[in-house]
Amino acid sequence: MPRLITVIALALLVSACATSPTGRSQLMLISPDAAIVESRKAYLSTVSQLDQENKLVDDPRMADRVARITGRLVTEAIALYPKSANWEWSVAIIDDPETVNAWCMAGGRMAVYTGLFEKLKLTDDEFAQIMGHEISHALANHTAERMSRAMATSLGVLAVGVASDRPVATMAGASVAAKVALELPNSRTAELEADRLGIELATRAGYDPDAAVSLWDKMGQNAGKAPPEFLSTHPSPGNRGATLAALTPEMRQLNPNGKKAAVHPVLIVR
Repeated sequence: MPRLITVIALALLVSACATSPTGRSQLMLISPDAAIVESRKAYLSTVSQLDQENKLVDDPRMADRVARITGRLVTEAIALYPKSANWEWSVAIIDDPETVNAWCMAGGRMAVYTGLFEKLKLTDDEFAQIMGHEISHALANHTAERMSRAMATSLGVLAVGVASDRPVATMAGASVAAKVALELPNSRTAELEADRLGIELATRAGYDPDAAVSLWDKMGQNAGKAPPEFLSTHPSPGNRGATLAALTPEMRQLNPNGKKAAVHPVLIVR
């Protein structure tokens, strides 16, 4: 029986491949559409808990700033990836001054932590780089990829999916994987992919690509003592900054006049 489960799992792993927007092969045990459905459930559950804990920020000035900058990025995201026009674009601003983080799930549901602003003193251009990066994770189906990684760690889940003759994407395991994906880090490859797509989104939206470099300078100063890059799933801030700096001449050609994109409506979760 263990050997049979292994054979089944390997067969699924081989057949469940997809291609990212950059042409990279991705493991997909759950479809992007199913990831959106399960991510919505996980997001609503997370936001509900934050609301009960009074962790959702209701500052009109901050909300307007986040909505305006993110809305311009969403306009360009939809232009490049028309399927995202139907996503429920929204942002929860989380009151956590010690956390320097942001994320975007499948379907355009996002969160930003107040620590980003308090610790990094972000300019609009730098914040646009962060949100462009996070939006790119969703556009590149990285949520579905992380969920697939979570599901792939359990051969039992894979075997049950085959034995019950049901698509893996509709199994109960997908709901669990959606919650796990909120905390599971992206791979280094996915991070670099989101860096590349993110700086393009921000530039097309009218934000200075040089801000990607200054952002990672600030990230590096804030990080303190970090493990060597080869011991981390994420590239080091310095190396990311250097990679992005090399892209800025190409990016400037996409929007040489820095014309600001229109602001797409984005719901601020309060």
